[in-house]
Amino acid sequence: MSHACAILLPAAGASSRMRGADKLLEAVGTRPILRCIAERAISVTPHVGVTLRPDDLPRQRALAGLGVTYLDVTDAAEGMAASLRAGARWAMTLECDALMVALPDMPEITAQDMRSLIAAQAQAPRQPLRASAPQGTPGHPVLFPRALFAAMLGLTGDEGAKTLLRAHPPRLHVLDGQRAVLDLDTPEDWQAWRKGHPPA
Repeated sequence: MSHACAILLPAAGASSRMRGADKLLEAVGTRPILRCIAERAISVTPHVGVTLRPDDLPRQRALAGLGVTYLDVTDAAEGMAASLRAGARWAMTLECDALMVALPDMPEITAQDMRSLIAAQAQAPRQPLRASAPQGTPGHPVLFPRALFAAMLGLTGDEGAKTLLRAHPPRLHVLDGQRAVLDLDTPEDWQAWRKGHPPA
């Protein structure tokens, strides 16, 4: 039996460390990073949900025509937990065995990384799985089994799923290089990353 996984892209944050810019609209190649990550996710599964603030038209436009499911998060100011609750509610309506939370500010996570994580989680389908760097540093994406969807509805604040992962320690799945821990939160992060990744 195949192991079905939905993918959640939490995109309801405010990019507060970008000093007025929007990190999810920064270009990777010729497209906003939010669109790039969504395209990779769609190539892996038809079930891709994106949490957005209801009034965030620029991010909605960046995703135009992709066929993702928009999940309005009216309480986005609370932090990451608001997106995770919305994602869990959505995933509970689907016939899926797991939910992958893939942060859309991580430009080096590939579609093949997502596929390898889904395959690895299917080997122990009742346990969370978390991508890590080769030295063992936990990173993202993180996969939650369906058995934990209900518990995700109880998450609060801006700590994301830390409390849930402490109660249900994940297995780690190593991704090559540092891409499991590389996220771009500030203008300086983007500048440094682009020095090694000139536009195609």
